[in-house]
Amino acid sequence: MIRARVRVVLAGAGHAHLLVLKHAGALRAARVEPILVAPPTFHYSGLATAVLSGALPPGRAMLDVCALASRCGVPYLPAEVVAVDRGARRLHLSDGQDLAYDAVSFNIGSVTGAGSDLPGEGEGEVWPVKPLSGLAGLRARLDASLADRVSPSILVAGGGPTGFEVAAALAGRVERAGLSPRVQILRRSTPDWAPRRALARLSAALQRRGILQTSGEAAVRRPGEVLLSDGRTLPFDLLVPATGLRAPDVIADLGLPLSGDGRLAVAPTLQSPEDPRVFAVGDCAVITGSPRPAAGVFGVRAAPILARNLAALGAGRRLTTYAPQSRWLSILDLGDGTGLALRGRLWSLGRGALMLKRRLDLGFVDGLRAASGEVLED
Repeated sequence: MIRARVRVVLAGAGHAHLLVLKHAGALRAARVEPILVAPPTFHYSGLATAVLSGALPPGRAMLDVCALASRCGVPYLPAEVVAVDRGARRLHLSDGQDLAYDAVSFNIGSVTGAGSDLPGEGEGEVWPVKPLSGLAGLRARLDASLADRVSPSILVAGGGPTGFEVAAALAGRVERAGLSPRVQILRRSTPDWAPRRALARLSAALQRRGILQTSGEAAVRRPGEVLLSDGRTLPFDLLVPATGLRAPDVIADLGLPLSGDGRLAVAPTLQSPEDPRVFAVGDCAVITGSPRPAAGVFGVRAAPILARNLAALGAGRRLTTYAPQSRWLSILDLGDGTGLALRGRLWSLGRGALMLKRRLDLGFVDGLRAASGEVLED
């Protein structure tokens, strides 16, 4: 008996789905028909701050999604999934189309979480760090000030690694223009996301560059300033919320169990336990019992498992489980030619850390670019 073909819609062009495209031949051999629905450009998170600081040109962090899908023989729709009818197994797309599916996989990244919608006025000066495509506007706004030889007052709201890295990158952009940075990090509490000595070294290095830290909680945004809950005010020209990440709204609208931070809760097979036709990987999902932060490394490691399990749907095979590693390497680009590498309780701050980060990140995106046949222009 010949098994019916299975239509699998890949919603989003995150790390995992881009790698799954390279397995398209194996999927088709297993009677799976993959279709990619995603924006036309992939903004690689590992190089986003390098572009923001001016260390790399914008093109180094972007990939032509259509070119990669075409090279892999995967039909591609330049749109986003905005709603899902799980009963009818239909996806509603941002371009007005409806698309039927037998299974759907979400790899749609994350958006800036609580705090990015701080009530108040002056919305034109608020630049959330996610989605990454918005950072181009932030850099253009900063460059406009620097062209007039003005170093704007920048307030980065968020004391996690993203907040620190973005603050350092913005300072790096100002430094490259020959001006002194005026950057402040607003954090709710003392950071604990790295060993104490590493954070002390990092804070000292940032302070020498004019990047200060303030503890407090933002309450209201007013033109040119943020009012804190204790009554203090912090002035700014540019406000950059980096206050944690959450999954895009379409994930919450699925009507499936979520984690405490609003990501889709999936089993080790990367499926929702309540709807095995819904898969999810990357920042928008978390494996129940194995919580991990939103980091690209987990999407990369999950990609071969996802490809194998999607193929199993068509071949009628048992699905494989994915167990994310308990320790992983993360490296912050500090915008001045140095980086902070972290792996468990081990850490290193200096130029060697950034050199390793560049080799890993450029290797990843250039590997995908070679697979797409895209030629990078200088």
